[in-house]
Amino acid sequence: MMVWIDASAPAARLKVFGLTVTERHLQALLRLEPRPSKIIIDTGANDPAELKIPASVTSRLPIAWSRSTAPFAARMGQARAEAGAESLLLLDGTALGDQRLHGQLARSDANLALFAPDAAEGVAMLFVRAGSELPATDKSADLAALARSLVAQGRARELTQESFDGFIRKLRRSLPFYLFRIGDQEAAAKVQRFLFWSNYKGSTDLFTRYVYPPLVWLLVRPLARMRIHPNLVTLVSIALTFGAVPYFANGQWVIGFLMAYGMSVLDSVDGKLARLTFTDSRLGNFLDHGLDMVHPPIWYVAWAYGLGLSTEGWNSPLGYATIAILVFYVLDRLILKIYPRFFQRGFHTHSKMDATVRSFIARRNINLPVFLLGLLFGLGREAFFLISAWQFATAAYHAIRTFWILAVQKAHRNPQAKPAHIAADLD
Repeated sequence: MMVWIDASAPAARLKVFGLTVTERHLQALLRLEPRPSKIIIDTGANDPAELKIPASVTSRLPIAWSRSTAPFAARMGQARAEAGAESLLLLDGTALGDQRLHGQLARSDANLALFAPDAAEGVAMLFVRAGSELPATDKSADLAALARSLVAQGRARELTQESFDGFIRKLRRSLPFYLFRIGDQEAAAKVQRFLFWSNYKGSTDLFTRYVYPPLVWLLVRPLARMRIHPNLVTLVSIALTFGAVPYFANGQWVIGFLMAYGMSVLDSVDGKLARLTFTDSRLGNFLDHGLDMVHPPIWYVAWAYGLGLSTEGWNSPLGYATIAILVFYVLDRLILKIYPRFFQRGFHTHSKMDATVRSFIARRNINLPVFLLGLLFGLGREAFFLISAWQFATAAYHAIRTFWILAVQKAHRNPQAKPAHIAADLD
């Protein structure tokens, strides 16, 4: 497959989270298997250097630059001629598209056109299958006009939302595809906000969804512009996580909570930064998810020591509460491993009820403010006991609900059964 990107418009130089639309197309193409045999980037009268595509991208793709000033139809025709017997994917350097679309188009067994959900955007993506001939007399002014013409003539079919599987496993939600024209700075700013919010998980806790976003928004934009790798943010998060432990254990609550909340915010920043700038990696996922899994029980033990566990000992109400938190935390995590073995997705995507429960179950971002409020009102010990009970309740809910889904509903035995997130977003 060959790819042609029309980046001749001056707006092709605009950036969204530090990346031009052309670079975003290239990042999506990097994730295709197999990769394109050739990618022609037509910058028209503009200097290719103005797109500022980093060498880390250009060195991994077979890119050829073109600076033709001919009308769109002539330039597109030349690209079709160069493709020869190969399929051709036609992209607009000002049309920011969902990265899932490139693969969907490339896998098509027929000519396939895709239009922006909002017709006013006036942009499209087009896949022309090998052996398909475009009209020799076509005089379309741009890619969207060509795509509309082919669909109207029956030479291409349209990819619609109804035929698109929008579920994103990492985000635990369904998201319809999107396509926007980045024509000016105002449009770029608007799309930035859309992308930011669309990268939040469908099932998450109340603080991640409603409290942290303003802080995350303030941090993600400059970090993206400076091309700071999210793994560096994760490393800072790890340092804050374990740096808070001795302060918690010594009852130095102010410093401990400042570091803990700093880590909680950065835990949202690194994931958003990775997804918005195409810098996610296996190492980053391992560090991020591994940290989320490991650190909560360490914090709970440190909280117990800060409350006096070292003097009271483990054979005390405080010691028993600490053991209970640890045991039920581990059991809860093990129980949540069962559901994905049958459904290949997270437990909290099963229904809207499960997604709602996820917002306030015993997790770090819920337990942290509960314990903080307890300390502020002189009820730190009582808050710790409450967290212990809430951890038990969380594990019990997940166990009972998993049993109900698998043994009573027997949902895993019905291949036609689809969790609620398939029909509608969990937000």
